[in-house]
Amino acid sequence: MIRASAATFLVLFASPALAQTAPPQEGPITCASPVAPDDTERSLKQRFGKDAVVQDLPGAEGEQYKGIVLFPKARDRRIEVAFTEDKGKRASGLTLRDAGKPSLWNVNGVTIGSSLADVQKANGKPFLVSGFEWDYGGFVTDWKGGALSRPLDGGCTVTIRFGKKASAPKSLSGDGVKAASDSAALVKFAPVVTEIGVNFPDK
Repeated sequence: MIRASAATFLVLFASPALAQTAPPQEGPITCASPVAPDDTERSLKQRFGKDAVVQDLPGAEGEQYKGIVLFPKARDRRIEVAFTEDKGKRASGLTLRDAGKPSLWNVNGVTIGSSLADVQKANGKPFLVSGFEWDYGGFVTDWKGGALSRPLDGGCTVTIRFGKKASAPKSLSGDGVKAASDSAALVKFAPVVTEIGVNFPDK
């Protein structure tokens, strides 16, 4: 009976500890979780198993690059991970991208599908957004000293992009255009967050 009780004790108390080692599947993104700057393709595959898949990912100006996609079959949990081009091939950052569903991840409370008002509240003040309808359209260009301008603990910087399925009016389109988040034209257009990037600091 003593041995059985001891075995039961071990099962009851070991199981929660084992469960805690599983990688998170939703919640806040930090500089250390669910991906850390010292992660590699190998470490992510070991930690996430079949939920870490190598894929071609979209880069700037139509280019593609090889990266890891975490939770590729779950549109609300998908994360794209990029790697450095040096011999170390360590994670250089991650991206949340609009996949047709609000993401279960967030960065400082902002997630895919967040509105202008949501992001302005998280920032604590209005910010500037670049003109739409070109390769770099819809990115926040200046947080105006708000909370989202500050790096995350660990030194990661955050980029946020807005978009909408409908075409933007001419007054909000093109390179060189900047619109305040509280401007009447941008509020009326009502874009939402379609991309969030977390960029790891250079070592």
